[in-house]
Amino acid sequence: MIKNLLMTSLSFLLLLGACKESKQEVTSAEKPSNEAPFYWENASIYFLLTDRFNNGDKSNDVNFDRTLETAPMRGFQGGDIKGITEKIASGYFTELGINAIWFTPVVEQIHGGTDEGTGFTYGFHGYWAKDWTALDPNFGTLKDLETLVKTAHEHKIRIVMDAVINHTGPVTDIDPVWPENWVRTSPKCEYNSYETAVHCTLVENLPDILTESDEAVDLPEALVQKWKNEGRYEQEMNELDAFFERTGYPRAPRFYIIKWLSDFVRDYGIDGFRADTVRHIEEEVWLEFKTECDLAFEQWKKENSAEVLDDTDFYMVGEVYDYDIISSGKSFDFGDVKVNYYDHGFDSMINFEFKKSATGGYEELFATYSDTLNNKEKGFQVLNYLTSHDDGNPFDKERKKTYETATKLLLSPGTAQVYYGDETARELIIEGTQGDATLRSFMNWEAIESDAQTKELLAHWQKLGVFRRDHPAIGAGQHSNISMAPYIFKRELSKDTFTDAVVIGLDLETGVKSINVANVFVSGAEVHDAYSNTFAQVKDGTVTLDTPYSIVLLESKN
Repeated sequence: MIKNLLMTSLSFLLLLGACKESKQEVTSAEKPSNEAPFYWENASIYFLLTDRFNNGDKSNDVNFDRTLETAPMRGFQGGDIKGITEKIASGYFTELGINAIWFTPVVEQIHGGTDEGTGFTYGFHGYWAKDWTALDPNFGTLKDLETLVKTAHEHKIRIVMDAVINHTGPVTDIDPVWPENWVRTSPKCEYNSYETAVHCTLVENLPDILTESDEAVDLPEALVQKWKNEGRYEQEMNELDAFFERTGYPRAPRFYIIKWLSDFVRDYGIDGFRADTVRHIEEEVWLEFKTECDLAFEQWKKENSAEVLDDTDFYMVGEVYDYDIISSGKSFDFGDVKVNYYDHGFDSMINFEFKKSATGGYEELFATYSDTLNNKEKGFQVLNYLTSHDDGNPFDKERKKTYETATKLLLSPGTAQVYYGDETARELIIEGTQGDATLRSFMNWEAIESDAQTKELLAHWQKLGVFRRDHPAIGAGQHSNISMAPYIFKRELSKDTFTDAVVIGLDLETGVKSINVANVFVSGAEVHDAYSNTFAQVKDGTVTLDTPYSIVLLESKN
C-alpha cells in the first residue's frame, strides 16, 4: 500500500531533506464549537488548486528539471500540501465555516510539458498522471499528506481528493505513451452520442484508459522500471497480487487504477473523492470504484477508531461537464442514452446549472432548490458552485457581485463549493493568459493583510459560512417563505433525533428592523443575530433589531 511505501522510503527522503516536518498545534479555540451533526447535504466544500493556494515548503518548488518557460499561469508556482495544512492549522478554514476541503490531484505528474493549443504547460493542475502510486514532489510527500488529513480531522474538516481514472498524462519526449492494451490515442471525442463521449480521447494527446476492457494486462515497462529504480517494485507487485486475489477482478487497466486510488482511503482515511470526467467512463466502472472505496473506508475506521469523526459514509461526487441537473433530473442525456449516475455509486453531482439559477431572485432560487432536493421520491444531492477551475463563464467573472455570490451560494439548499479566492475576490481575468489559466491565479493572501475592502468581504463570507456550518437546516432543510417585503424566510430540519430551525432576512433596511419569526422561536425566547452578533427577545412573534446591516441571521441563543 501507499503507506508502506512511505515507511520504506522515509529514511531516504530524510537524507534528501525532502521531508521537513513541522508540528502544527491545535487549539480548542480554532475548532468549531457547534455540536450540530455533519451532513454532506449541508457541507461547505472549499475547492483549491494545490499548486496555487499556499507555498508551505519552498524547497520542493522545482523537480524533474521542469524549468522551461511556460505560457502565462501554466507552470508550477509553489503551492503544496504543507501549504494547505498550514492554513488548516491557522484556523483559516474554521473561521470561514468550511467543513470539507477538496484539492486537485497530487499524484506524480508527467515530467515534461506540452502545448494543447493554449501555450506550453506543465502538469501543475494535477490531472496529468504519470504514476498513481506516488505523489508529485512539487506537491509534497506521503508524510505531508498523512499530516494534512490528521490536521484536518482534528479541526473537524473532511478531506476530498480528486480521482482521475479516465486518462494518463499527455505524451512528451520524456513521458512515453502507455501500451496499446492500456490506452487508446484516437479518435477524439465528438460528444454527440454515448459512444462518441466515452470510447474516445478528451483532446488530442491525452491517452484514454481502456476502462471498458476486461483483458488482463501487464504493467507498462516504463512504470516497472521506475519502481525498480525507486526500490519498491517487489512491494508494489505484492500488493497488486493481494488485491487481485482478494477481489477476483481481472488485471484489467481500470482495476489497477481503482486499487491505487482506493489506497489513499485505506491508508490515510480521506473522506471522499471528487470524480473527474465522469461521463467519459462507463457508469459501471464508477460503482466498482465506489465499492472499493467504501470497503477501504471501513477498514481505515476499524484500524483508526480514535481518529474517526463519526459514522458518516464515504462520499463521492461526480463531474459531468455542463450537466444542468436541477432541470434535467437524475439522468444525464447523451442524446441516444440516459444514465443515472446516482445508481452507480455517486452520492452527489456537481451542479453546473447553479450559476444560471443564481441570476434570478432569492425566493425563486431557494424555493426551487428546496422543493427539488427535498422531494422524497425524486430528491438527490448536488454540489453548487458559482466559480470553478475550468468553467470559463463563472457567475461573477469581473468580481462585481462578490457579496451576492456569497449570499446566494452559502444560503442555498444543497452542498456549497467555495472556489479558492471567492471569499477574497481573487482576480479571474489575468492579462496574457489563454483558456482556463485565467481562473487559476495564486491565492491573494496579501490582499487579506493589506486591503480593507478584502477584509470586509472576507468577514461577510465568514459570517455566512459559520452560520451555515452551525445550522444544517440551511443546506439540508426545508425552505419556507415568511414574507417577500421585507424578504424573510425560515429553514427547518428534522433528521433522526436532530432538529434545527433558523430565520433569515435579506435586503432589509439598515438600522431598526422588525423580523417576523413565524413561530420558529416562541414568545419570550432570546435569539441571536449571528450577522451583527447581537441578541434580542421574541415578542408577539417578532424580533426587533437595530443593526447597521441589511442581513439578519437568527438562531436560538441555546
